[in-house]
Amino acid sequence: MRTSLRLFIPAVSLILFATACGPTHFGVAVGGPPVCPYGYYETPPYNCAPDGYYGPEWFSGGVFIGAGPWYHGPAHFYGPVDHRLDYRKGYRGAFPARGARPAEHRAEFHGNAMHDPRGHEAPRNRK
Repeated sequence: MRTSLRLFIPAVSLILFATACGPTHFGVAVGGPPVCPYGYYETPPYNCAPDGYYGPEWFSGGVFIGAGPWYHGPAHFYGPVDHRLDYRKGYRGAFPARGARPAEHRAEFHGNAMHDPRGHEAPRNRK
């Protein structure tokens, strides 16, 4: 009986302490994809990517279809990107504003890497 009392008192004390502190709330919210004319970088903070960062496989009918946590395309999808336009690789040029319209005449795409929607490089044997 004494052993159960020794376990009971700390357990009740812990429960009373936890309820006296009030409820604990924790949440993480991820909104929808940013509205960017040429898509957005596939890693947080999901800034708008400049024209020419993504290749044509990332678009459908001129609408950007994938990068970041919102993309639910085919499994093992890899699309071409141009590292020269990646701020994480040293790009310091202009970035389009969210909600901006794409240019009427786009430059021809010249990618130099393949990425999945989360920004991981494609395996070397994948083309």
